[in-house]
Amino acid sequence: MSNYDPKAETGVPVESVGSLPRPSSLQAAYAAYDAGDIDKAALEAEQDAAVRDSITKLEATGSPIISDGEQRWSSFATYPITDTLAGTGLADHLAPTGGQFFAIFSDGHGRQLPRLTGGPFRYQTYAADTLKKSIDLASKPMKQAVISPSMLALLYPLGESIDGYSQDDFEADLMNEAEKDIRKAFDIGAVRVSMDFTEGRLATRADPRNPWTGANMLGHFIDLINGVLDRFTAEERADIGIHTCPGGDRDAVHSADVPYNNLLPELFKLNAGYFLIQLASERDKDPAYQSIGEHLRDEQTAFLGVINPLNPRIESAQEVSDALVRAANFIPKERLGATDDCGFSPFSIDEKPNHGSPDYAREVAFQKITNRVAGAKMAAEALGVG
Repeated sequence: MSNYDPKAETGVPVESVGSLPRPSSLQAAYAAYDAGDIDKAALEAEQDAAVRDSITKLEATGSPIISDGEQRWSSFATYPITDTLAGTGLADHLAPTGGQFFAIFSDGHGRQLPRLTGGPFRYQTYAADTLKKSIDLASKPMKQAVISPSMLALLYPLGESIDGYSQDDFEADLMNEAEKDIRKAFDIGAVRVSMDFTEGRLATRADPRNPWTGANMLGHFIDLINGVLDRFTAEERADIGIHTCPGGDRDAVHSADVPYNNLLPELFKLNAGYFLIQLASERDKDPAYQSIGEHLRDEQTAFLGVINPLNPRIESAQEVSDALVRAANFIPKERLGATDDCGFSPFSIDEKPNHGSPDYAREVAFQKITNRVAGAKMAAEALGVG
């Protein structure tokens, strides 16, 4: 494992969730690739340019740890199994239609998964495969986001069985692949790996349009994730995080109306070392702070969302500091960190309607991250930590 110290530069540690808005030129390249108008090499050239720009601008924010903004992924959820959201380059044993919606968002649009048709289940792309292309471009330590096994568990048809490939067999393969995804990211050089668990809050919603949400799956999701985390040592788990949020796509959410305490008491049963927790956009923050403080274990750190990626208004460093200082009334200050509510754009095709364009949203994101870093330093001074 690395010797990275999250508190060394900012006192209150900071970390991004992962994604940045893709430039409009890259979004157009994804569409052209799906249409067959350009080849994969041309798409990869646009991805490479977006990654270089992302790393340069993230390093300029002053953040001590960066990512590549997931510019080489079409989706935070399906990067292991397909090249694009439209299903170009879909992995074996998957059908592009008939899968479950992992989420239906507040503006009415949904994001649908492919459907598993057989086994064995294997990733065709690991997070490390794209990190390997990015890491030599960075002069600062890099983190890597990965998808949770609970999200990909939704590939298996709800309430059905697949001839010759049971759900138990599938989930055994799935956990093996999820473990491999994390280990390969560390092997390539990531100093931190966080697992996206946006389906956690949604699992307590019971949306009649989306049957899996009413199937009481939260406990099973936690068991799946812990089944992976428990394969790592306590020292290794200190650098493995869990991210939770109520979604963030096209500036819309999928579960912000679900009471947070449906999830929070269960969240910290996950045997992760740290958590990236949406809070900036939460209307009633104090009960969430209190719940986090009550359930966070001694060996765990809570990185609180102090930036709202869905709102183009740029939070000031003072606002960030004030939120962290307020949270310290409920959560031990030595176990507080600062993050963004969600990735800034988890999908490659995201018009960012509240912002007006993905290019403007991209510039706003860098300004927000700059202020998050500055605000964390201010909070560290006010709280006497670091």
